[in-house]
Amino acid sequence: MKNSGQIKRGVRLLLSLANIFMICYAFWYVWMSMYHPIIPDPFWNKGNWLLVAVYAIILYLFTKIYSARKIGDWGILEIIYSQMLSIVFVNVLMYLQICLLNRWLVTAWPMVILTCIDFCIVVFWACLAKAIYRKLFPPRKTIMVYGDYDPDGLFLKMNSRKDKYHICEFIHINQGMEKMKEKILQYEAVILCDIPGETRNDLVKFCFDKSIRAYVTPKLSDVILLGADNSNIFDSPLLICKNRDRQREGQIVKRIFDLCLIIPVAIVASPIMLVIAILIKLQDGGPILYKQPRLTLNGKVFDIYKFRSMKIDSENGKAQLAKKNDSRITPVGKVIRALHLDELPQIINILKGEMSIVGPRPERPEIADQYKESIPEFDFRLKTKAGLTGYAQVHGKYNTTPYDKLKLDLYYIEHQSLLLDIELVLMTIKILFMKENTEGVDEWQTTAMKDENKTKNR
Repeated sequence: MKNSGQIKRGVRLLLSLANIFMICYAFWYVWMSMYHPIIPDPFWNKGNWLLVAVYAIILYLFTKIYSARKIGDWGILEIIYSQMLSIVFVNVLMYLQICLLNRWLVTAWPMVILTCIDFCIVVFWACLAKAIYRKLFPPRKTIMVYGDYDPDGLFLKMNSRKDKYHICEFIHINQGMEKMKEKILQYEAVILCDIPGETRNDLVKFCFDKSIRAYVTPKLSDVILLGADNSNIFDSPLLICKNRDRQREGQIVKRIFDLCLIIPVAIVASPIMLVIAILIKLQDGGPILYKQPRLTLNGKVFDIYKFRSMKIDSENGKAQLAKKNDSRITPVGKVIRALHLDELPQIINILKGEMSIVGPRPERPEIADQYKESIPEFDFRLKTKAGLTGYAQVHGKYNTTPYDKLKLDLYYIEHQSLLLDIELVLMTIKILFMKENTEGVDEWQTTAMKDENKTKNR
């Protein structure tokens, strides 16, 4: 069956509607059989359907934020996890709504039962949807075109999703343009892996002409162009890269958002922080907190606060990132790092205005200097205030290469808005329990740089 974008969208729409219908039907049944009879002033028919419609809308929004219906794009385990997380949020919100309708607290057991039923529905739906999707849309046969930069990293990532990508062949650009075009015509898709701009432009236009799908690794200038505004000078199209710092009004709105969110979080997190502080102190009697100089807006240096998760004097004066199975990490440290609880003292930095809730993660000056030797543009991240979480944290990992982190951070800088900040905060809740996001660098690395000599002039 020929892979058609319209057919794929149609199938995904039907699968998504089936998912929402089954979950909403379960809610309607629980509402009508368990909650409706005990409410003093229950709805009439239209009111009941309106409540189900509200449930469906909230469910749609959360599953969209968490990409919980992207069959074919994400692995089945991530889809199930995202669906379950969405359901927990939606059911908690609807329970609060039902309590408001009752004007007093009602039993939560029906909602607990509903959540269990929903989990079963999600697992069944995800497995069935994946089977249908794979049957209708097998992975495209793909060729990877590469140049001076090693394509192994990208290949390993894409090859881990054999249900989506089937990379059959590699070809180096030194084979020549005609040979590359001849090879590309034999495949359904091509991956252009960090090749020179002139060669890439020719191949992109060739793929467009032949209706061949192209996956392109973007350069920094491409990421900046993604945030450009479209304009026309009479009949000539233009892209406007404003390249300006955030306006004063936007900074004020962001600061208000930070304070409105972080103050309640600080109150709720206080007991947890107290318990962690006691455990750290009991473990080895050392200091509870440690501080490090970090970089924020316009290169300003500030001291970041964290719960100490490593042994005392573990760095011996040399800056280095945490490694996989790092022996310097204490038993308490392993737990709080896995749950990102070691970051909680950064509430202090946010309250002081040194950091924002959302923004590029602040880097240590000495490590940033190492990165700049190979990536002179690394300072682009300093065009906005550093954050507790960010686009690179949500869509990347702890050991993501600095070059890829820079691209992700640049995307955020060019698209930052209050709505994007809210979305990233909600997405952060999702990644808190995803172990791969806290995976350290390899044993031989002191920074996240994979190959320090191969990132210049990209």
